[in-house]
Amino acid sequence: MIETKEIKIDGVLQSAQQSITDSAPTFVSVTEQIKWINPIDFFQNGKEVGGDRVFWSSADRNTQFVGIGEAALLHDEDASYQTLQEKWQQMMKNTKIVNQFSQYKTGPIALGGFPFDAQEQSEELWSDFTGSKFRVPTFLLTVENDKAFLTTTVYIEKESNVDKLATDLVTDRNRLLHAETSTYRDNRIVLQHEVDPNQWKKLVKKATTTIETEQVDKIVLARELQLEFDEVCDLGTVLRELEKKQENSFIFAWEKDDACFVGATPERLVKVENDQLLSACIAGTAPRGKTEEEDKEIGQQLLDDEKNQHEHQIVVNMIKGAVRSCATSVEMPNAPVLYPLKNLQHLYTPVQAQLAEGYTLLDVVEKLHPTPALCGFPRESSLDFLRKFEQLERGWYGAPIGWFDQSFNGEFAVAIRSALVRSDQASLFAGCGVVVDSDPDIEYEETGVKFTPMLHALGGAR
Repeated sequence: MIETKEIKIDGVLQSAQQSITDSAPTFVSVTEQIKWINPIDFFQNGKEVGGDRVFWSSADRNTQFVGIGEAALLHDEDASYQTLQEKWQQMMKNTKIVNQFSQYKTGPIALGGFPFDAQEQSEELWSDFTGSKFRVPTFLLTVENDKAFLTTTVYIEKESNVDKLATDLVTDRNRLLHAETSTYRDNRIVLQHEVDPNQWKKLVKKATTTIETEQVDKIVLARELQLEFDEVCDLGTVLRELEKKQENSFIFAWEKDDACFVGATPERLVKVENDQLLSACIAGTAPRGKTEEEDKEIGQQLLDDEKNQHEHQIVVNMIKGAVRSCATSVEMPNAPVLYPLKNLQHLYTPVQAQLAEGYTLLDVVEKLHPTPALCGFPRESSLDFLRKFEQLERGWYGAPIGWFDQSFNGEFAVAIRSALVRSDQASLFAGCGVVVDSDPDIEYEETGVKFTPMLHALGGAR
């Protein structure tokens, strides 16, 4: 057990306030090492403190973030990557950072996401998720392996009442770290409704016709499954189920008022750490077998299947080109391997590279999104089809979600296997890649399988 030494936040705030020389806002970020606490318990304790919550777990579970409250929000309706980058750099210039643990993923960190299509008009379903939004939490728990850190970030002005601010922060900190017991409640689904399945199958047929007659190789279509619960959905329970069942997946939750976008995705978009870039090509899907022998047989069929191999190669070619445009020494194997999850398995090709000088993580995200695995190929032609004919409002589904630090180290995943939970209702999303010989019934069944992870986590039949 480690010995923790609580930093006197009031002294740090007073020092920062005294250093303000103009009307520019000043952010103060203080990091301390704390005794280990379960990240999902910390997330659940945040309900009592108030303020929106955010959760992120890397696929290997080596890095987990939980944010409570909002010290700052970087929001851009146009979802401009360049604008976000400039806003973050300006904010960091006006931030006083006290952090002895910068070798870990600590300090001021922004967590959030982009829309799938910045041109899409957000309606009621995604009204709280317009444009790109990245939150710097008031309290950020970082858990790396067996170590835990708490970063407190707050905005102060010359006129701020520092004593009251410090008192409130210490009170909330203690409520988060020293809650007697984190309480959870099982979720119970009382209504389940698929949105226009027959209409969706007709859209698959329309997509195959378009691919036959126009310069389009692949179009990715998504559909929605709606749920109702007997009472307000317990998000902590959802996260616990995802962590328990969805190995090799990034787990995320981003809350705004009574809405929360939550999921467990196997698909890394890109990770950058000290200019080392990691990306992944994931496309081609099959279910898991009920026995080890059946599982191996299904996996081999996936590796040998021409449709899935073709779909995967489209993604590989696009990601290889995008990474090469902003990186050097790009390495990737010649053939995919299987990427096993609890309910599904995918074709997987890893990508490694050295980020080129002058580029950041956000530049790579912009070049990669949307990938052929979530949009289609060529990008503009398939995106044009979706804008004209897909009835689903995608919002943040299928889009980049993740985090970055003050130096643009960070990681983004593709937000699939996900749901938008709003109070006692939820919308689940799943998609599939349509190519020239796609069968609407088979594609429909594939999306049904892809609903399974979130459906189970939300309380559906196991």
